Parts: sequence; C-alpha cells; structure tokens
Amino acid sequence: MASLPTTSSPIYLFGINLSGHSRLVQFLATSTAVLVFHVLQGYIQELILQLKSLRAYPNYFTLVYFVCFTCLAYLERLIFERTIKRRKAPIHTYAIIALFTIATMGLSNAAVMRLNYPTHMMFKSCKLIPVMIGSMMILGKRYNLYDVLACLCMTIGLIFFTLADSQVQPEFDLIGVWLVCCALIADAVIGNVQEKALKEYKPSNSEMILFSYSIGALYLLIFDLTFGSLNEAFWLWWAYPVKSYVFTMIYAFAGYLGVNCVLDLVRHFGALIAVTVTTFRKTITIVLSFIAFTKPFTFQYLWSGAIVAFGIYLNAHGQNQKSIENYTRSICNRLLLKFRRKNANYRNLPATV
Repeated sequence: MASLPTTSSPIYLFGINLSGHSRLVQFLATSTAVLVFHVLQGYIQELILQLKSLRAYPNYFTLVYFVCFTCLAYLERLIFERTIKRRKAPIHTYAIIALFTIATMGLSNAAVMRLNYPTHMMFKSCKLIPVMIGSMMILGKRYNLYDVLACLCMTIGLIFFTLADSQVQPEFDLIGVWLVCCALIADAVIGNVQEKALKEYKPSNSEMILFSYSIGALYLLIFDLTFGSLNEAFWLWWAYPVKSYVFTMIYAFAGYLGVNCVLDLVRHFGALIAVTVTTFRKTITIVLSFIAFTKPFTFQYLWSGAIVAFGIYLNAHGQNQKSIENYTRSICNRLLLKFRRKNANYRNLPATV
C-alpha cells in the first residue's frame, strides 16, 4: 500500500495552492502545519488545566470549544468562499459525525481532567489501533505485517506507561483510562466516516466543520440544559475569564487551523496517514509537557514511551515500504551506473609504454 496516494483534486494550505509542487512537498507542508498548531493547542490546554476548579465541568469546556469552531467555520465560509454554497453532504452524515465528535471530545476532555496529561496523550497516540480496526470494518481495508506489529508495540508500551503513571501519580484514576479508551473508539469511527464522506460528497473543510460542530454544539446544549449545570459552569468560568474563555478561544483557534490541515491530510493522503502524523505530534506534545510543566518522572515513562515510538516507526515504515524500496533501488542503480562508467573509462585509457 503506497503511503502517498495520487489525487486529481487540488490541495490548498491557507489559500496557497500546492498543486504545482510534488506530493512530498505537499505532504511535508501540510503535516508541518498539523504539528505546529496541534502542539500549540496541547500547550494551551495544559495551561487551562492548571486551574483545577475548571476541571469540574468538562462538558461546558467541550460546548465552548464547539461554539468557537462553529463561529470560525462560518467566518471562513463567509470570507473565503464569498457566497455560502449549498451543502454537499447529507445532514444525517453530519449528525453521525457530530455524535461521535462529541463522544471523542467530551470523553477525552473528561479523561484529561482525571489523568496525567502525558498519559492522556500517550493513549491518544495509540489511536492507530482502533482506526485500523474501523478501517477494516467500515472501508474494507487490509493491512500488512508492519501495521500489526506497530499495533502490538503500541499496546505493550501503553500498558507499561499506564502502570508507571499509576505508581507515581497520586491523582491517577482508572475511570479516566476507560474514558479515554471509549474516546479512542469514537475517534476511530470519525476518521473513517470523514474519509468516506470527503471522497463520496467532496465537501469543503469549512462545510464539514461547520455542520458537524454546530450540530454537536446543539447536542451539548440540550444535554447540559437537561442534565448538566450550565449556569454554575458559566459563572465559574466567568470568575477566571482569561484562563477560561480567552485561553479556550486561543485553544479553539489553533485547533481549528490544525483540524483543517488534518482534513486535508485525510482528503489527499488517507485516514491512516493523517493518524500517523497526529500520533507523531502527540509524542512531541508529551515531551514538551514534561519540559514545560513540573510533574513526577520515572524512567519507565521513557522506555515504555520508546516502545510506543517504535510502533509508530513500524507503521510509518510499513506505509512507506514501497517508496523506500524504490528510493533505495534508484540509489543503487545510480551508484552501479557510475561504477560502470568509471570502469569503462578506465578500460578505454591508452596503454602507456
């Protein structure tokens, strides 16, 4: 399976047409943007989590995030698309995506309130496992030995990383582990449903985000009004406006730009490639989390994280195996050709007396 499949549709990055560049340049530019914006988003999220009183209302945090995404998507369509075009994908598709987006975002936000941030990110780094299972069930894809070994390494590394976290973290909560596992399952469904919708209906990124997040915000609002504490959450956040609303808006803006880039990766390179890139950025976020914020550390974090990183490498190698083989073969052919030319020139030299 080739890692960078060809596509006939043009690829844009923040209004810049990358269609004239090679597939490698397109991939590097899009994936670099994903890394930059999502790493920034992770840093802002951990700043928000430093205020522990805000952890009591994860649903409200998700609601504010969804509202910000809806406004940003509407503004993008209004500014860059000039006229609001007709919706391309059916509304029930967005209703399904919204439901699973709420599941993954809501459960993930609830989990990060209960878990150490690096542990939460390590679990999310292993999203490749449910995505592969979901791809086989929804899209009928098949994977090679490298992908299977990658999943195995990720699973083993994740188990030992979680065990290390339970030993050194006084606030370790097993419920948080179950919440983030459920979030991963929902996330696996999202990636594959999005890929199917993007290929079948070809909606713009802004349309995908606008309808899925606006419907999701409506779901959350109804849920919070019925079962939640919307009024209490609002006034608690209002007591810390910078660390709550302002930071969440910055967090949402960085996330919005990152999600656009991820959708471009899904559209032009497939869900599995997009997951591989976002998994790599989570590794960077984990390292930065230990550097930027004070937290307990044990060497079991290091070697168990290395096992997960090796699984990511195996997956990347498996996806790029054909490209690596072609590149290696071309280098060998060039070296062999140079050797033959030198040998031929040596033989053609006039004999010296």
